[in-house]
Amino acid sequence: PALIRWGVVTNLFDDNAFCFQKLSKQPNGYKVNFMRTQKISVKNMVCNRCIRVVREELAKLSLSVVDVRLGCVEIGEVNDETMTQIRHVLEENGFALIDDEKARIVEKTKIIIIDLIRNGQMHGMRINLSSYLSEAIGKDYHTLTSWFSETEQTTLTRYVALQKVERVKELLEYGQLNLRQIVAEVGYSSVAHLSNQFKYLTGCSPSVWKSNPNPARKPLDQVT
Repeated sequence: PALIRWGVVTNLFDDNAFCFQKLSKQPNGYKVNFMRTQKISVKNMVCNRCIRVVREELAKLSLSVVDVRLGCVEIGEVNDETMTQIRHVLEENGFALIDDEKARIVEKTKIIIIDLIRNGQMHGMRINLSSYLSEAIGKDYHTLTSWFSETEQTTLTRYVALQKVERVKELLEYGQLNLRQIVAEVGYSSVAHLSNQFKYLTGCSPSVWKSNPNPARKPLDQVT
């Protein structure tokens, strides 16, 4: 059986799908051509710029790109030779194909965490982060933390803290919010909580970091 929704036919028994490739007018109506598609998981896609770069690079290979989202690309079905080309062009641009299920789940976890932090959703969450991640990904939190540590060589808790600190750095650099406002934006419990974690992970207070003429920041995909 298949579901038809918004021009996409999704097979219920696997990850592949059929999507509209072409709609052409015929004497007795319209003819719809379908193409079989496949989804690939991509590591280090953490922002909208990443989406744009991946889409542009795949288009250069003359691929049928159906959809590009953080961590996931849907393209027309390709052979092994073309997949090797895709792997190569992704690696040239700082990305990587994900073939392992554990790595795929970990990458999805990272994307969710980054999205929550950078969109100000950590503050006022109705459930704690562990429950949120478990529900969003469909894995118990113990499994998530175990796979994360095994794959990333750091704990999930530390990764969240590091991403929050990088967001604080960014907001400090913008200079549009005071420290109390940043606390609410990033999801800290207090100014003291933010300051203590910031100093523990960076070696200096937020004010000292901001006063540095060349304050150090990390790209989101290099935060570990």
